[in-house]
Amino acid sequence: MEAGPAVEEARRRRGQFHLNLGAATGDVNKEIEGSVTNKDHLSPTPLFTATDPFIIIHAYSELTGERLVDPIAKMKEAAREGWSTFAPFEMTTGSVAPMLVKFAGIHEGTRVLDVGCGTGVVALTAARVGAEVSGLDLTPALLDRARENATLAGLAIEFREGDVEDLSFDDESFDYVVSQFGHMFGPRPDIAIGEMLRVLKSGGIIAFSTWPPDFFTGRLFKLIGGYAPPPPEGVSSPVAWGDPNVVRQRLGDAVADLAFDSGTMRHPALSPVHLRLFMEVNAGPVSRLVESLADDAERLTRFRTELENLISNYFDDNTVRQDFLMTRATKI
Repeated sequence: MEAGPAVEEARRRRGQFHLNLGAATGDVNKEIEGSVTNKDHLSPTPLFTATDPFIIIHAYSELTGERLVDPIAKMKEAAREGWSTFAPFEMTTGSVAPMLVKFAGIHEGTRVLDVGCGTGVVALTAARVGAEVSGLDLTPALLDRARENATLAGLAIEFREGDVEDLSFDDESFDYVVSQFGHMFGPRPDIAIGEMLRVLKSGGIIAFSTWPPDFFTGRLFKLIGGYAPPPPEGVSSPVAWGDPNVVRQRLGDAVADLAFDSGTMRHPALSPVHLRLFMEVNAGPVSRLVESLADDAERLTRFRTELENLISNYFDDNTVRQDFLMTRATKI
């Protein structure tokens, strides 16, 4: 069956290209033809023209050894470091991992990819039901913890460092591609979903859990956005993935049998202040913002007050309620 446009675009991004470096550097005369996968063979007949600066810069570096600066690459590097302290959240995120595994329908003998796997809570849960699981994440520190968790649990899981916008797997490799609060942080959703569908077999299941914009975590990101610098051009808000209408549009006609469900995660906390302090240490986006406001005491105090007020709206019986959306669909 013919692949959808998102999958075709993902495949083109991994093939031959014609580099117009003017899109990235302003030098319209600087052009190279070739292939990322074979830099020693320059193709005189490129398959397509790359205009995405991230793809251009990555490919140019592969071909020439020169390093160019790209705002999205810089953003990813900051994310790689920022999320490195997230491991203490695993006891909370691990409590809802079985919901995604069951909602997806993962079972024994299937091959599963967990995208943005973090410390491996979904990967371990899927492996425990008998699936062959690979986990991928941008942050090495979280992958180290994931490997430790798998060893402690006695489970054989492959974990590798990687980027949701450039998955290092062959086309149609997996029966299930899943993500729990992970792929949504890929800055360009069209590329991320194209890659996830590319590595999924026809007839396979894509399933993910995401934060809706109108509940605690979505409102948290909106609060952070009010204090942080704007993201690079073309970067989408991660909580847009929590809107079913946006999900329908992004998956488009590449899938069938689209279904939604909801779930609730409860984070233990003795008070809103306790959770605010915990997040300042362990939640990358909050940590980075607090660090950036260190020289502006007034704005930092205001942010902390607003964050505690937001937490208070969802605080009950020593937990903070975090509602999320689950999505499941079959690749056509």
